Amino acid sequence: MPIALGGWLHPSSGYKRGQMHSMGPDSLEMRIRPLPLAVLQQVLGGPPWLRRPLPKVGSPREAPVARMSTQSTHPPKPEAPRLPPGIPSGQRRHTLPASEFRCLTPEDAVSAFEIEREAFISVLGVCPLYLDEIRHFLTLCPELSLGWFEEGCLVAFIIGSLWDKERLMQESLTMHKPGGHIAHLHVLAVHCAFRQQGRGPILLWRYLHHLGSQPAVHRAVLMCEDALVPFYERFGFHAVGPCAITVSSLTFTELHCSLQGHPFLRRNSGC
Repeated sequence: MPIALGGWLHPSSGYKRGQMHSMGPDSLEMRIRPLPLAVLQQVLGGPPWLRRPLPKVGSPREAPVARMSTQSTHPPKPEAPRLPPGIPSGQRRHTLPASEFRCLTPEDAVSAFEIEREAFISVLGVCPLYLDEIRHFLTLCPELSLGWFEEGCLVAFIIGSLWDKERLMQESLTMHKPGGHIAHLHVLAVHCAFRQQGRGPILLWRYLHHLGSQPAVHRAVLMCEDALVPFYERFGFHAVGPCAITVSSLTFTELHCSLQGHPFLRRNSGC
């Protein structure tokens, strides 16, 4: 059956090269019939809702060129990660966790002291713990410490030890009493590049939760300057009076926090 579509003739028309000039308008119009739907889809490509509207016969514009749809119902596959130069493609890279909380070890002592020295000496002129004392506590009671690591680097930490008296004394600065039921928090420090980001409160909440998981620890105690008392009161600590410990000319307030029924046991913040 002869078919004309925008200047194209279907092969079944029997038209031969050189015969168009001998066909008049009347004879050409008689040989034109509409295309079946299946043929239109085959010529234009794709289902009916993707094809463009057909121009009227005799329109001077060219017929739209059939295009194949480049869309896919399947999402594109992610590109394979590019390894840095020097790492063979078949070798698996060792990646450190972006953020990690864990107890400190004696190998972390130097990093902890660098953070502590920058945080305290510039303000108070002294450190709560010096390098040998940090190593001492991380060797005797690493389970009473907690560090926050980013990409394997220490950015904040707490170091504590056990105490067996009702109140802190001067000797509690350097001693660990294995039979005690009181966790003495010696120091909480955050790296200068990670301050003002809420890391101190998050670390303290996690540390108290960590202590609460140890049945032998019933209470947490610490000493701080008067200006910091409201900060620790937010975490369940309460002041019990002036601390018997003095460092140089500095005086402190002693605060206690019971770990039995502490708010962190009911807190659901994801910290």
